[in-house]
This record gives sequence, structure tokens and C-alpha cells, in this order.
Amino acid sequence: MKEHYAHIIEAIGEDLERPGLKDTPLRAAKAMQYLTRGYHQTVEEIVNDALFPSDCSEMVLVKDIELYSMCEHHMLPFIGKAHVAYIPDGKVLGLSKVARIVDMFARRLQIQEQLTVQVAETIQQVTGAAGVGVIIEAKHMCMMMRGVEKQNSVMKTSAMLGSFRSQQATRTEFLSLIR
Repeated sequence: MKEHYAHIIEAIGEDLERPGLKDTPLRAAKAMQYLTRGYHQTVEEIVNDALFPSDCSEMVLVKDIELYSMCEHHMLPFIGKAHVAYIPDGKVLGLSKVARIVDMFARRLQIQEQLTVQVAETIQQVTGAAGVGVIIEAKHMCMMMRGVEKQNSVMKTSAMLGSFRSQQATRTEFLSLIR
């Protein structure tokens, strides 16, 4: 990857021997590996048996989970927050695991729409929840730095599964709690 970054830097007309750029190809390669580390993680590793028996059948919500991802179309960042809720059905997931699931999928080349669905479906699959709701709000550098150059736009996506889709009261409770 280091050599590819060197070619890109040269292709834009820069001098790789310039003091500020001498180590940039290696730093950029390491940064890209870190930013896309989600490809080297699995749900099983992330959850690590942190499912616990519970009689709780009320909504569990983790809101304002910051996320950093890379647009798969332009390889520019999008930055925002996720709100993840579920209705347990005999099992609850360790709190940090919800954020780790968001990170695992966010740290891949991504589109926000797919990220939202991946998080919801994974929480559903792992917990067997009666319902899952996920809302992601993000600002996209590909829309802010290039193209249309709109600085204040925020994209919001949602995925509602089970009771979050079928029961208006559950959906309404979720939406009121994230405000």
C-alpha cells in the first residue's frame, strides 16, 4: 500500500523527497489500515460471549455513539453518530458491544444506508431481540469538500426491525428518546 500512496502523491505533482512528504506514503498506508480495520474483525470476536440472560423486556437504547467511516464512492470520511435500540427477548448484550458493532461496520468502505442496515441486522441476529431500531446521522466530506459543497447538510438513515417496524408505539418511544 505504501508504494501505491507514493505513486498517488507523485501523480498529483508532488515531490516525495520534500521533507514533509518523505514518510507520508508509509503514514498514509498505516492510517488506511487503521481506518478500515473493520475488515479484520468478526461479530463473534466483537461480541465475545457478552450475551447475558435477562428478564428485561423494555427498550435498551445506546444513543450518540460516535462513528467515523469512509465513503466507498470517494474514499472520503463521513462522521456522525448512531442511536441503537432493541427490545430484549431473554438476553441482553454487553453495553460496549453495541458500540463495537457500530465501529466494526463503520471501519469499512461504506455507504451510510448499508451501515445502518448492517448494524440493525447484526444486533437482531446476535440478541434475538423482539425488535431493533437504528438511526444514523452523519456529515459526509464527499458532499462538503467536493461536488455540491454543502457544509451544513446532515444525512439521516434508519432501519427498523421487528416491533420497531410493526408497533408505532415502540417506534415513537425510540424516536422521542433520541431527541
